[in-house]
Amino acid sequence: MSEKRYLILAEGRSRDPHYGKTARGVIRYAPDPAVAVVDSTRPGESLDGVPVFATVQETLHLEPTTALVGVATQGGRFPPAWRELLRHCIEAGLDVENGLHEFLADDPELAELARRHDVELRDLRRPPTGLNVPTGENLTIPAKIALTVGSDCAIGKKTVALELDLEARRRGLKSVFVPTGQTGIAIAGWGIAVDAVVSDFLAGAAELLVVEGQRRGGELLFVEGQGSLVHPAYSGVTLGLIHGSAPHAFVLCHRAGATEIEGYPGAPLPSLSELVELHERIALPRRRACVACLALNTAHLSEEQARTAIAAAAEETGLPADDPVRFGGGPLLEAVLAAIHAQVPVQAADH
Repeated sequence: MSEKRYLILAEGRSRDPHYGKTARGVIRYAPDPAVAVVDSTRPGESLDGVPVFATVQETLHLEPTTALVGVATQGGRFPPAWRELLRHCIEAGLDVENGLHEFLADDPELAELARRHDVELRDLRRPPTGLNVPTGENLTIPAKIALTVGSDCAIGKKTVALELDLEARRRGLKSVFVPTGQTGIAIAGWGIAVDAVVSDFLAGAAELLVVEGQRRGGELLFVEGQGSLVHPAYSGVTLGLIHGSAPHAFVLCHRAGATEIEGYPGAPLPSLSELVELHERIALPRRRACVACLALNTAHLSEEQARTAIAAAAEETGLPADDPVRFGGGPLLEAVLAAIHAQVPVQAADH
């Protein structure tokens, strides 16, 4: 299969670490290269080393093959100006990958244009057909499973899972990152966006994901978390993911210093100790997962402040804590392995 060369569409959002997180995640972690970013508000600049252009036409000399919608938009819909951007990509012969809730392949105009130019429209959030409730296979596969969970949304659950998977594979462990959202799917090339699944079948979709991760050779699975158990809007997806993926251990993610849910003023966050207890109590009764460690997002802090916050979190909970993006994933991986394997090591991959 030929290598993709991504043109990332980040109009007006390439500076935004929240709404532009798909762009940043694919640039940092996808095996296929990103060759250009389109954002007419920042031409001539760069995003994590990838040059930014004002128009699709200006990027074509870099020979992209696939345009990726690299942003989240209000309500998961395309603003009117984006339709023109998408048309330009299709007319240039680029496949389009889209992680928004609005499916491009269902748009008669864009679908016909894609047919005429012989390009593919891939809607990453479209659930597969035939989903159902869990069968119990999640409890019988031999893989060990770690799920990232969080005190809030958009604080780094995907990134922590990716960092721990990378660290495990650097050590020769048979580790697989299990994608549960549109950015993870774009990075890994497979997965199910669980937030687009009918709620009755969400746990069943999560079960399918861990079974597939094990089928892909994973003896250690790092499942990308979604939402938060204490979030007023997105707690449902978290609970379904917990019970469907049936993890042996949680990695609790938290933005250092945060005290309330972002976007919900007056909605306080429980303490870290309370969050640890909550997740361990709500785990699937047939597999009582423990919180192995805390992953803190300290990107907004100085190094000294970050180390102080990490030490305070470890002291409060009695658990290992670190920022795996800033300081490396080794210590947290050790904590996960200790928690879920006890005396049973993961086999190293053959070299």
